[in-house]
Amino acid sequence: MTDTAAPALTYADGALFRHGTPFRMLSGAVHYFRIHPDQWEDRLRRLAAMGANTVDTYIPWNFHERAEGEIDFTGWRDAERFIRLAGEVGLDVFVRPSPYICAEWSNGGIPFWLSGRTRALRTSDPVFLAAVDAWYDALIPRLAALQAAHGGPITAIQIENEYGSFGSDRVYLEHLRDGLRARGMVELLTTADGTTADMVRNGSVDGAMGSFTFGTGVALAEKLRKRGEPLLCAELWGGWFDHWGEHHHVRSAASMIGTVDELLAAGGSVSLYMAHGGTNFGLWAGANHDGALQPTVTSYDSDAPIGEDGTLNDKFHALRAAFAPFHDGDLPPIPDAPRRQRAASAPLVPVASLLDVVRAVPAGAAAPMPLPFEDLGAEDGLVAYEAEISYVAGAELTVDVLHDRAVVFLDGERLGVLERDGVRSLKLPGAGGSGVLTLVVESQGRPNYGPHTGERKGILAGVRIGRRFAHGWTHRVLPQAAPADPGIEPGAAGAPADGLAVAVLDVADPADAWLAFPGGGNGLVWLNGFLLGRNRAVGPQVTLYAPAPLWRAGRNEIRVLDTDAAGSAVEVREEPDFGPVEEFIGS
Repeated sequence: MTDTAAPALTYADGALFRHGTPFRMLSGAVHYFRIHPDQWEDRLRRLAAMGANTVDTYIPWNFHERAEGEIDFTGWRDAERFIRLAGEVGLDVFVRPSPYICAEWSNGGIPFWLSGRTRALRTSDPVFLAAVDAWYDALIPRLAALQAAHGGPITAIQIENEYGSFGSDRVYLEHLRDGLRARGMVELLTTADGTTADMVRNGSVDGAMGSFTFGTGVALAEKLRKRGEPLLCAELWGGWFDHWGEHHHVRSAASMIGTVDELLAAGGSVSLYMAHGGTNFGLWAGANHDGALQPTVTSYDSDAPIGEDGTLNDKFHALRAAFAPFHDGDLPPIPDAPRRQRAASAPLVPVASLLDVVRAVPAGAAAPMPLPFEDLGAEDGLVAYEAEISYVAGAELTVDVLHDRAVVFLDGERLGVLERDGVRSLKLPGAGGSGVLTLVVESQGRPNYGPHTGERKGILAGVRIGRRFAHGWTHRVLPQAAPADPGIEPGAAGAPADGLAVAVLDVADPADAWLAFPGGGNGLVWLNGFLLGRNRAVGPQVTLYAPAPLWRAGRNEIRVLDTDAAGSAVEVREEPDFGPVEEFIGS
């Protein structure tokens, strides 16, 4: 790398140059936040073996600043280490540093505490810009030091993400552009938008090279690119993500490579989205909203060339062949296949009911009306709302605005489930009376795209008994740490179907594993205290990826907190099961 203030990438007359030499960016998206840090280097080496010369990654703001002012760049959040590793492997880095990333990531990467404060997200609203500036003051100097101009691997930086499909605030885009430059970013700035004139017009800003996102839009992109700018597809969708309750989306190798070959033949550059998808560990999976909430599954495999566990498929080999002619020498050797644990199973032993787990958490804030998650400091997961109520015979309980799902109890008896896009009322039992009403409310994913980005979670418009509101609420925020045993005998007679269950697996040689939970309903799964993600009976995803670094030689504990039914066993499977498939290409 050249130690000079001159940027590595420049362009002229429709061509891209690297230090003055004609260059094609052959990139693939690999997200450090979706991969265990011990596996970062492995995934980057697989990308290089695919023939890529660049890796692109987002930097999700909310992953690093979960609480306002507490910014973390250590451990799993050490983005600088990931970028340096990429350079050591021989890859350039195309960095996409927020404030908004989409990426099927919770809230599009915007911290929940900020979206709870202002609805003017992704605009020049002073409240939003002040938070962005504070974040950039912490982040951008770290990236600036890793630019190619200073001997590092960063050669390109994206301003925002697909802004032309969201808004039209030119001052906002200019503020981001100027903020990057003022904080020392000298490398190539880009924007990225879909293949319509309106998107390009509203998503572009002077001083940044335009690029495109599409599945099959090479001809449209050629027509829409600005005079003199090279053709770059910053996201070529070689696969697609999945929502709970739908099918697993795939794209054939022939379909994908057809678009890649067309782009390369047109003189273009490419970044495949995704080259390696990874996993939405914890509760980081986002959601879409198209008339109803569409939560994204835990896996982000995306039918990518490099599978969730590093497995290489036909797409990998097709891309390696397509990219090879753009390299002067041989490509790096193809890494060995990842190791997997052998099939095994262990019983899931019931430990406590859902209500037992809830009531083991101390009661927190009290308020006349139910408070949204954001006012409680609840990032995601479960919040229990509790109030004393009285009611007459035939009365109905109604939650008008529920985000997203609530299990309802009266004096400890489970009455049913309410959902934001389904049933929102139920009849209270008996001839009337009074009792303690408990609603265990679950956020099922914060929208990451479109006008619903930044919406609040929880009970947003009160709870009614008939026509009148129920007042006097207490709140319990369940932590995202694995629930502790509330002191109930495991396997006690009459153990409930819902709640906390525990399994133990003995492992001689830790390796990657795929976990299935037959009979499970709607659960969160922890392995040795680490939250793997959600497991839901609606599918399509059947198995959860449990990477080797999370396992121990010897005893391993799996905890499942299920609001419906935890199932009777945990199964280790030797192959992933993403459910029934359908072909999806994207526009």
